[in-house]
Amino acid sequence: MSRFPGNKQFAFTILDDTDLSTVENIQPIYSLLTELGLKTTKSVWPLASVNDGRLGGASLQEDKYRRFVLDLKEQGFEISLHNVRNHHSTREIVKEGLEEYRRLLGNYPRVHANHSTNRDNIYWGPARFTRLRTLYTAGMALHTRYPFEGHDPATPHFWGDLCRGTIEYVRNFVFREINLDRINPTMPYQDSARPFVNYWFSSCTGANATSFCETLSETNQDRLVAENGVCIMYAHLACGFVKEGKVHAKTEKLLRRLAAKNGWFVPVSTLLDFLKTERSSTTIPDSELAAMELRWAVDKATLLAGQIFHSQKA
Repeated sequence: MSRFPGNKQFAFTILDDTDLSTVENIQPIYSLLTELGLKTTKSVWPLASVNDGRLGGASLQEDKYRRFVLDLKEQGFEISLHNVRNHHSTREIVKEGLEEYRRLLGNYPRVHANHSTNRDNIYWGPARFTRLRTLYTAGMALHTRYPFEGHDPATPHFWGDLCRGTIEYVRNFVFREINLDRINPTMPYQDSARPFVNYWFSSCTGANATSFCETLSETNQDRLVAENGVCIMYAHLACGFVKEGKVHAKTEKLLRRLAAKNGWFVPVSTLLDFLKTERSSTTIPDSELAAMELRWAVDKATLLAGQIFHSQKA
């Protein structure tokens, strides 16, 4: 049974957060993706990283890295945004970053993902939630140092109107599941309570090489194919995917296995554009959003419990 263009049975892509990235620690994994014909999406910072920002890395202000990114774009990879830099940005800095992105890459980004604890994150922290906002706020009281204000016109970090005017898709919840159709069948979706984002999308957990391989296990791959499903992997390809110039062995094995299947391997915005054509409505039902919030909370609690268990064993 085919569902996707070219009689493909399933769809797979990756959204790579740029945290900690350098040419040296990501070039080998992108060479593998190129070899396998897996066209994915890589985020960037158009402005230089700030020393005291959270999780630094290379930016488009560095010649070698910029040439690498431009080469990826020429090869058919999508370049997206991970905020304009690794640190809080006022509206003026965000405007500068968006224009610098367009100057260097020829267009505004179509896809965005919030970065860590940046105050300019849009609808982040408690603002992500409708049903679970109070519970989330209580649970994170000791962990979040800053408010998130990108969507709040009363703050200097507001850029919601710029987001709505330039960016098509913004990543929201990440789940321990390989087929997003099981959780978010309305994706990409619109949420009237969060009007500064045109469309939201979900993704599958794979932040480092270990969790990536868990989600992309052989059993999960086979289920993704059988269900004609959709997988958008959330990853930091600078985190454990390459060591001493070589791709993590299990990651390479699983990607080679996946690439041999009849999949549609396209960047994030290409996939989301297609999914939009399948939808009779892109307004997410309240019941679907409530179930997603609960599933996200359960996944987070399960992950935290596992980390506590392993730390006690160690």
